[in-house]
Amino acid sequence: MKSIAGILLVLMMCGVAAAQDSELPAASLTNGAWEFAVSGSGGTGLAGASNTQFMYGGARVGRVLGGDHFSGWRRGNFEWAVDFLPVYAVLTPKGTVYGSSFKPVIWQWNFTSGRRIAPYLAVAGGVLFTTHNVPPGNTSWMNFTPQGAFGAHIFLRRGRALLLEGAVVHHSNAGLGTFNPGYNVALLFTVGYSWFTGGR
Repeated sequence: MKSIAGILLVLMMCGVAAAQDSELPAASLTNGAWEFAVSGSGGTGLAGASNTQFMYGGARVGRVLGGDHFSGWRRGNFEWAVDFLPVYAVLTPKGTVYGSSFKPVIWQWNFTSGRRIAPYLAVAGGVLFTTHNVPPGNTSWMNFTPQGAFGAHIFLRRGRALLLEGAVVHHSNAGLGTFNPGYNVALLFTVGYSWFTGGR
């Protein structure tokens, strides 16, 4: 976990050091722009589930819906994104369980006032399908994954950015299984690369 946090910090610092006068977020995150991203993620359970880890990877498709609002540091716009995560591993004390996840709802506010870095806040909801019950036991092979996230796009040039994100995720089968212990809190980090195209 410390190494992941260290990598994220170094990448953030590199983005700050490379900042130039051009406002790349405002030029890339425009009304109607599409985001296409690939990413990998990992993290650990908390609050009694620290013996369980998570790893997954996949792709994101998003679209900026509307122009910028507000002024100053609050200036930004709304993006709706979807994550496709075909590879999802849950490393439990009883073994690794594999599956796939789909997040059809990612509601994200992009802060666009920076020269090169565009922080964002997001809430999301998805579903995880696994080959065996998660957590192990008489639970369910399907879990819902509501979450909140803070991240940033660090633009290398117009329309191209590193994606860094930290998310707090809740896993629950919502009563689909006989038992629903879930994973109340998991802390997950994502590193990816985004392409932005279109918009005006």
